[in-house]
Amino acid sequence: METINLSKKQFVIYMTVTFALAWILEMIASIFANKGNQMMFTIIMPITMYMPFLGVLVARIPLKGMGWVPHLKGKIRYVLFALWMPAILSILGGVLFFVIFPDTFDSEFLTLRGILEEAGALEQFEAQGLTIPMYLLITSLQAVTIAPFMNMFVTLGEEVGWRGALYPYLKKKLGINLGRIVGGAIWGAWHWPIMIFAGYEYGKEYIGAPVLGPIVFCICTIMMGILHDYVYEKTETIWLPSLMHGATNAFTIFAYLVKPEYSNMAILGPAYIGIISMIPMIIIAAMICLKKTRN
Repeated sequence: METINLSKKQFVIYMTVTFALAWILEMIASIFANKGNQMMFTIIMPITMYMPFLGVLVARIPLKGMGWVPHLKGKIRYVLFALWMPAILSILGGVLFFVIFPDTFDSEFLTLRGILEEAGALEQFEAQGLTIPMYLLITSLQAVTIAPFMNMFVTLGEEVGWRGALYPYLKKKLGINLGRIVGGAIWGAWHWPIMIFAGYEYGKEYIGAPVLGPIVFCICTIMMGILHDYVYEKTETIWLPSLMHGATNAFTIFAYLVKPEYSNMAILGPAYIGIISMIPMIIIAAMICLKKTRN
């Protein structure tokens, strides 16, 4: 993988384009979300994810050195890491949350049932003989097989900007670990408008709203960024952090396994973005950083 050297001017242009356009789109998406127009929200969000890529293009940052042609011989373990580690960490974090707060587990699947009913899908599933547990099983299998590869082409829009351009610049300026921490915080802040105004990730009535969510999410993106950058360094191809990002976005079932009356606890878990549920990810990220420091 070639070293990508950014000038200060390129960095400023990249950051300006990436944040300005994304935040405008997030504000527009928030308006549609608050009006109940989920279709427009769903259309705008993938477009928003390509603003870091656009920032790279506008700043004229070279794409050539980002590893567009995968050379994965002897590196299959990192492919599996990218594909399955998000699910493993999500499961460990979700189980940890429910061990601490067992009363919050929605054994009757009321939350998920309500979402499927609102989407008009519940009757279709029942007509096909599918139960909610069967639906969860099928969704989980898709989340560790097909879905990450499908999501990869959307998350690529972010990864070209974050891992391909931002992280190399920050690691060169600040050192590897501090660069990753600052890069992860920037990545998290990039989501703030949609979180604050549309309740993205945690909702609007979680414990500590609306201040705690953006802070906790930055901690999460710092940890995820370390894992994604680790995969990028080991494989030297931008497709692998994109795959891992896609896998992370795919495995979200734990967010639907909490009783409706405990939805304000989303800041704690059981989804991997919660304070408690991200503990397994924090441990793995810390191990990666410590190993890099020793090397």
